[in-house]
Amino acid sequence: MSSPPSLPLPNPTETSPLIDPESQIGTSPLQPQEVSKDPLSSGTPSSPSSARATIKFLFWTTINLLGTIGIVFTNKAIFNDPSFTFMQTSFACFHFLCTGLTLWVVSRAWIGVFVPKRAKVVDLLPLAFAMCLNVVLPNVSLAFSTVTVYQLCRVLLTPVTAIINYVFYSATIPRSAIVALIPVCAGVGITTYFDTKPSKGVETTSLIGIGFALAGVCASAVYVVLIGVSHRKLDMSSSQLLLNQAPISSIMLLLAIPLADRIPVLSEVPYQRWLMILMSAGFAIVLNISQFFIVASTGPVSSTIFGHLKTISIVSIGWVVSGRSVADNSLYGIVLTIGGIIIYSYIMLTQSR
Repeated sequence: MSSPPSLPLPNPTETSPLIDPESQIGTSPLQPQEVSKDPLSSGTPSSPSSARATIKFLFWTTINLLGTIGIVFTNKAIFNDPSFTFMQTSFACFHFLCTGLTLWVVSRAWIGVFVPKRAKVVDLLPLAFAMCLNVVLPNVSLAFSTVTVYQLCRVLLTPVTAIINYVFYSATIPRSAIVALIPVCAGVGITTYFDTKPSKGVETTSLIGIGFALAGVCASAVYVVLIGVSHRKLDMSSSQLLLNQAPISSIMLLLAIPLADRIPVLSEVPYQRWLMILMSAGFAIVLNISQFFIVASTGPVSSTIFGHLKTISIVSIGWVVSGRSVADNSLYGIVLTIGGIIIYSYIMLTQSR
């Protein structure tokens, strides 16, 4: 599954297996980015307060990293169970409820992480619907793909968002950044091609997984653009938007469950599987809470590096779990994709300064 609905970070490679893809650096001109002191790029002298801020940043990013890895592989294990392979809508609905409840609790006055703000339901319907597709489609992809291919396909969110912004809003990016995205797309294609080849004792990706992965990327790109439009139109922060979206999306998915899901015989589901579902919900809550602290303390450099770290970590672990050897040809695609997106991020960060 993607990751849980979470607050967006300004990072072009963040993979959010469940929700709210971060604003794409240089590709989402409609979404204002909050300016915060960057613990990895600040040139100020060391002080006790800055040291505490750095420790706090490292603590919450570590929690977020472990939570992201945990939720991706926990969800993959759940979806590998035939009883839950076709339960994507129910699973996403469950996570939306966890997200909405978490945001509601932390927005209470006695906690005060953020101040809630109401919006008209009709204004949120397109965003809520896009949010549903942004989660369900990648989740289906994860059920029929290896974690490595699933995660690399999420990197395509950057070029697709750039294309959408160019077509609909005439927003452009530097030519050098466009060139850097060519190996990104080529790398994803190479890895996906070799990952579909049958191999003894090695997990592979099906054509269904590839199809839903690409559909999920397109849905996520539309969602990113709509987030930017909604930020400006409704004058709401990401947390305020998500608090309003989550219940609406939950109701949408709840109505779709009878049509979309294949409900298993609940009494025959082993207790270990229910435990994994609770673990997935726990990871979702941890991710949402840690995201508040990260958004408050990171700038573009830190969040970009952190996003790359999460991508590399998940792809690497997915590679090991799949049973592939270092000599596998799909490794070339991984190197191309990660190398290209790092170069792209460097170009866009340099451009924004």
